[in-house]
Amino acid sequence: MMAKRSNVGIVVAGLLLGILMASMDNTIVATAMGTIVHDLGGMDKFVWVTSAYMVAEMAGMPIFGKLSDMYGRKRFFIFGILTFMLGSILCGTAHSIIELSIYRAIQGIGGGALVPIAFTIMFDAVPLESRGKLGGLFGAVFGMSSIFGPLLGAYITDYIAWEWIFYINLPLGLIAFLMIAIFYKESVEHAKQRIDWGGAFTLVGGIVCLMFALELGGKKYAWDSSMILGLFAGFAVLLIAFIMIERKVSEPIISFNMFRKRLYWSSNAIAMFSGAAFITASVYIPIFIQGVLGGKATNAGMVLLPMMLGTVVTATGGGFLMTKMTFRSIMIPTLGILVAGNVLLTTLGVDSTRFIVTLFMILVGLGIGASFSVLSNAAIYSFSPRERGAASATLNFLRSLGMTIGITVFGIVQSHVMTNKLKDSFAGAGGDAAALPPGLDLSDPRAILTPETREQIPADVLDKIVAALSSSITYTFMWAIIPSVLALAFAFFMGRQKLDAMAESSEYGTSSH
Repeated sequence: MMAKRSNVGIVVAGLLLGILMASMDNTIVATAMGTIVHDLGGMDKFVWVTSAYMVAEMAGMPIFGKLSDMYGRKRFFIFGILTFMLGSILCGTAHSIIELSIYRAIQGIGGGALVPIAFTIMFDAVPLESRGKLGGLFGAVFGMSSIFGPLLGAYITDYIAWEWIFYINLPLGLIAFLMIAIFYKESVEHAKQRIDWGGAFTLVGGIVCLMFALELGGKKYAWDSSMILGLFAGFAVLLIAFIMIERKVSEPIISFNMFRKRLYWSSNAIAMFSGAAFITASVYIPIFIQGVLGGKATNAGMVLLPMMLGTVVTATGGGFLMTKMTFRSIMIPTLGILVAGNVLLTTLGVDSTRFIVTLFMILVGLGIGASFSVLSNAAIYSFSPRERGAASATLNFLRSLGMTIGITVFGIVQSHVMTNKLKDSFAGAGGDAAALPPGLDLSDPRAILTPETREQIPADVLDKIVAALSSSITYTFMWAIIPSVLALAFAFFMGRQKLDAMAESSEYGTSSH
C-alpha cells in the first residue's frame, strides 16, 4: 500500500488535517458550551452534546479499524471526512440542544474513522526511514489538539460566533478530502471476508452503556440510581457476550491473539494509563490557575501552552529516535518525567506562583509527548498490513477510554474531597455559609471561577473556599500519580524492538517476546 514517494508529503498533510479536526473537536466545543446553552437553552441536557460525540467516536474506532483491514483504508478515511463534515454543517444549523446532540453523534461517527485509520495509512504509505520522523509529527499534532482546541474555541466564540467552531471544519475537511482522494493510491490487497456483526453489535452496545454511565453518572443521575446501575449492568453483560463471540468467529473485530505480542499489549496498557494521568492534569491545572490563583479564563487556557511545547518536543524527538533506540528506551525516561511532573503537582498550594505551575506543566508535557508518537508506531509494529487497522484502532480506543475513566474517577475524588473540606470549614459558621450567593454549588469547582461570582462572596469566606479547592485539586493529583506509575511500569515490558525494516518484515505473523 505504499504511496508514490512524490505524493507522500501531500498524503501526510491530508492525514494530519483529519487528525487535527477529529481530536480537537471535543475540546474546542467544551469552551463554547456556556454560549451555546445560552442561545439554544436546554441547560439540563447540555452534557449530551459532549457525550454523544464521545460515545459515537469510541464505538466506531474498533469497527472502522477492522473494516479498513478488510476492504481498504482509503474508502473509510474518506467516509470519515465526509461524515464529519456533514455533522459539522448540521451542528452549525442546530436550533435546540437535542438537535445539536444528534448532529454531534454524526460527527463522532466520522471521528471514529479518522484518527485510527490516519495512523495506519501513515504506516502503510511512508517508507520506514521516514516513518519515525513523521510519526513524531503525527504525535505532536494529536497532543497539541487537546491544548490548542480550548484556545481556538474561546477565540471563535468571543469574536465570531459559536457556529463557526463547527463550520471551521469545512475548509479543513475539504482540503484533507482532496489530498487523500486524489493523491493516495493504495493497492487492492483485500479479500472479501465475513463481517462480524455479532461482535459489532455487542461492542457498540457495550461502549454506549459504559460511556453514558460514565458521562451521566454524578451529573444528570446519581451514581446509585437505577439508570446508572442499569447501564453498568448492560455494559457487563454485553462485554461478556462480545468476548464469547470474538473467541469463536474467524475474523473478529478485536483479535485477542494480537495481545499475545508483548510489545502490543504493553503499548496499549501504557496508552490507557498515561492518558488518564495526562487528562487529569490538563483539566485541573486551568481550574487551579483560575480558581485558586485568581487568573482570568484566558490566562488559565494560555498556561497550557508550555505543556503543549513540552509535548511537541518529546513527540517529535521520540519519532526521530525510533529508528535509533528501542521503543522501551524512549518510553521509560519520558514516562519517568511524567511521574515526576505529577508528583510535583501535588506540592501546589494557595501560595504557589504562576511560574512554578508553568514549570510543572512543562514537565508533564515532556512526559506525555512521546506516547503520542512512539506508542502509535509500536502498536502497529510487527503486524502485517491486513492487521494494522485493527491494531491502531484498539490503541486509540483504549487511550480514549483511559482518558474518559480517568477524568470521571478523579472528578469524583475532587468533588468528594472539596465537599468534605467545605463542611469542615463552615462547621459552626452558619453566618459564613449564609453569605454565599443563592444557588451556588460549591461541589463543582467551576462554580467559583467567574469574577462576577467571586465578587459576591465575602473575602474571608472566599479564602476558605479557595483553600478547599486548592487542597482538593492537589489531592486529586496525588491519586493521578497511580496511573502514571503504572504506565511507567508497563514500559519495562515493551521488549527491545525498534523501527527496523528487516526485523519488521520477518516479524509478520510471529509473536514478540
